[in-house]
Amino acid sequence: MNTASRITVFAAALAATSGTAYGVGNAVGTITPQQKGGHTVHHGASGGHDDMASMPGMSGTSAMPGTRHDAAPGGLEISEDGCTLALNTSQVPAGKKAGLSFSIVRDDTGRKVNHAQQHGKELHFIVASRDLTVYRHLRPTRAADGIWSTPVELPRAGDYRVFADFTPKGADSLTLGADLSVAGHHEPVEAPAPNATAKADGYEVRLGGTPVAGEPSTLTVTVTEDGRPVGDLQPYLGAYGRLVALRSGDLAYLHVHPSGEPGDGTTKPGPEVSFMVTTPTASGYRLFFDFRHEGKVRTAAFTVHVTGTRVPGPTSTEGPPRSWSGPVTFGRAT
Repeated sequence: MNTASRITVFAAALAATSGTAYGVGNAVGTITPQQKGGHTVHHGASGGHDDMASMPGMSGTSAMPGTRHDAAPGGLEISEDGCTLALNTSQVPAGKKAGLSFSIVRDDTGRKVNHAQQHGKELHFIVASRDLTVYRHLRPTRAADGIWSTPVELPRAGDYRVFADFTPKGADSLTLGADLSVAGHHEPVEAPAPNATAKADGYEVRLGGTPVAGEPSTLTVTVTEDGRPVGDLQPYLGAYGRLVALRSGDLAYLHVHPSGEPGDGTTKPGPEVSFMVTTPTASGYRLFFDFRHEGKVRTAAFTVHVTGTRVPGPTSTEGPPRSWSGPVTFGRAT
């Protein structure tokens, strides 16, 4: 199948996902609710970061606290490893600023979880629409009683997913997810087409690399402004850029770590930022790259589909086909 055909297949499949009816409070995907300790539990893959998991030979090794050595995505469960994401706000209005509040509690005691620092923060909180066209990386604050809160303004009605990415003290990192409804009249939008170049507030960001399911793959983003390479990116969450990948259909979450960090003596502040990622299945993915320049954080978004052989583990029953033949290269940074 040629590249044009593959893009057509992917766009049609993703359009089917975004065209699903958005009744307020109705979840989309392969998430099956059950009751556990008074909270809705969504069954899926184990949560975690794709850092050491993306390196060859790390599978099956003993994990240090705060590190996960598997390539399984996160965000599919509301409870995991004795912790639950308790979302106090389940619905917000479209197009208006509203408050979100939540807490992370231990299932056995009901107490709030103590968090370890990761990338300069105790917790990272992300909101994404089910059609993967809206993405927000928010900065919640924690009150003395352990409840987190943040303002949010989401532009369109529909079904959303929130992700709490954190590390309990003395334990492995976790990514828990919960559903959020945005009330109002829902207008379906066109599905994002596969792209290797994205615009972000006057910047052009190009994605290079050939992701293959189940294999460590290097992705490189290159940032330019008005055609000039940006070689003075500023640190953002301990790196010169952060990349989050969400799988089409079930919104499985991969938090990908960059190669190198500011101050290590070898990593340059742009224009290129490289990431090592292991995607668990052949599928469509939406990638969100956050970077800071001139004191402001911008986000560039990419739609890709990953090829390769399916690997054992959780899969989504929605979204694009799982077995395109042959790799696809998304532009080479120059």
